[in-house]
Amino acid sequence: MGSAPQTEHARQGRLATEEETLLAQDVSDLSSTEGDSDSESTDTAIFKGDSLRTRRLGTAPLVINGRRLSSDEDDGGNSDSMPEQAEEEKPVTWSSLPKKGQLAILTFARLSEPLTQTSLQAYMFYQLKSFDPSLPDSEITVQAGILQGSFTAAQFLTAVWWGRLADAEWMGRKRVLLIGLLGTCISCLGFGFSRSFTSAMIFRTLGGVLNSNIGVMRTLIAEIIAEKKFQSRAFLLLPMCFNVGVIIGPILGGSLADPVHSFPQFFGPESVFGSKEGVWWMEHWPYALPNVLSAIFIFASVLAVFLGLDETHEIARYRKDWGRSLGKRIYRALTRSSKCHRPFPRARNDGSVYLDDNVENWSVPSSPALSRIQSRAHKRPGFRQIWTRNVLLTLFAHFLLAFHTSAFGSMTFVFLPTPRAPEDSRRGWFHFNGGLGLPSARVGLATAIIGFIGLPLQIFLYPKIQTKLGTMASARAFMPFSPLSYILMPFLVILPRIPCVVWSSFTLVVSFQVISRTFILPAAIILVNNCVTDPSILGTVHGVAQSISSAARTLGPFLGGWGLGLGLENNMIGAVWWALAVEALIGWAVLHTIHEGKGIERKKEVEEDEE
Repeated sequence: MGSAPQTEHARQGRLATEEETLLAQDVSDLSSTEGDSDSESTDTAIFKGDSLRTRRLGTAPLVINGRRLSSDEDDGGNSDSMPEQAEEEKPVTWSSLPKKGQLAILTFARLSEPLTQTSLQAYMFYQLKSFDPSLPDSEITVQAGILQGSFTAAQFLTAVWWGRLADAEWMGRKRVLLIGLLGTCISCLGFGFSRSFTSAMIFRTLGGVLNSNIGVMRTLIAEIIAEKKFQSRAFLLLPMCFNVGVIIGPILGGSLADPVHSFPQFFGPESVFGSKEGVWWMEHWPYALPNVLSAIFIFASVLAVFLGLDETHEIARYRKDWGRSLGKRIYRALTRSSKCHRPFPRARNDGSVYLDDNVENWSVPSSPALSRIQSRAHKRPGFRQIWTRNVLLTLFAHFLLAFHTSAFGSMTFVFLPTPRAPEDSRRGWFHFNGGLGLPSARVGLATAIIGFIGLPLQIFLYPKIQTKLGTMASARAFMPFSPLSYILMPFLVILPRIPCVVWSSFTLVVSFQVISRTFILPAAIILVNNCVTDPSILGTVHGVAQSISSAARTLGPFLGGWGLGLGLENNMIGAVWWALAVEALIGWAVLHTIHEGKGIERKKEVEEDEE
């Protein structure tokens, strides 16, 4: 009789011991997980009756940037997956883009470069002619190509190093971007006040040495917008800035160049702003005014980046940012509303960025978490792991694309103001010469047409088609429009000299190239970005991509200007355009040999699941 209670007591003791052992294991498992995650969950042991039964529950779903990550194990129900599927199926719109404040600052900063480039291209031919009026038109076209190439050649030599500096924790993305914007500002002012071809080339080269804006901005966007569903619109912002610059820049440059003669009532002798001899410095430096306005715009973007942009480097973002602190104080002083409304701070993984001082941009992680981030940053992949076959082919396609698009832009700015050839110079369908003979103001209008066509396509048409077809399919489908435009462009010079015929034909031919570029340029950025699988080398790879693009944008204008010069000398202006069409077709063929990578988003999701 006494042994039965003793046996029952022993059985209960063993069950209690097993309970304690399992609970201790659960606590041990909990303590071994990362302590800095705000979304951690524990495993749960379930007991039923006298027998000990356990069922391991999957980790609680993580919600990062409004997106729910799947758990490690499925509980067999469909109720949890329904909201997630509904959220994923929501259409992406411009208003749904996250972190609009940061994207707006980057867009404003990016706009400064195409605004400056397209502005000076509208009057470059005439500025070079003013340096030495005795030079023939063929020599001016060669000088224009060299001047265009000096900027991009300097970028080619320095972009990789700026990319590596952007990946360095002591430098970061923001500081490199500020240096690039300041370099562009100095280059712009120096070019406007140049009095010789040598001086102009020195300042253009200096701007290229200090400028790595495109690669750093792509890195910033990739880190600000981590979800792939937003990438097609986020990365489209950079090409959109080009079209906005193409609209505004040539109009400003063409109209404000040589203001003493363009606006004599304001700047000429005895005018509103001029003395008896007019505005002296505008008479002495007739092409300085557009550059002064561009420099003011660039400096405004420097202030916006310094005061409002957050660092995104995984280590450098935790250091003190004096510019952001000052920007928050200025914002608070202007609004005077922070004391009345202070929202609840969000977790670090939300990554929200504010323009005011409501919350800190990044909460400082615990020492183990920061040590893990630093360890991952220092363990970069080897050379062979980075430069895979797909990465190299993607960069090669990026080179070919940058080559023919930059050559087209440079050649167009020279082709439009080149004087028309005599009527009797034409020999058959292929031997003809000359350009369209447009003045600087008309050149600005002609190049603005490119922006007027491209901007609506990028805002309304591209996102829908890219979402339906995908990045790679849309790029392959619209690439052939570029060589078609290059084939038809030189035939504009043999059309009847009737304004409506020339302008309508020019708009049609340029439309083919703009349609192609609208779909190709964002796709090229996304393909390069998604080749990167480690965030610690993101800036380096984008720096390499910019270096390759700069090499192409160096060779494109140089060879294009050289080819136009040969065409003018040999009465065959179309040869260089048709050669450019062949190069574009080769790039189209290369697109069929690559595939789109997974990028860094998938890796981040895996890391969050493991935590």
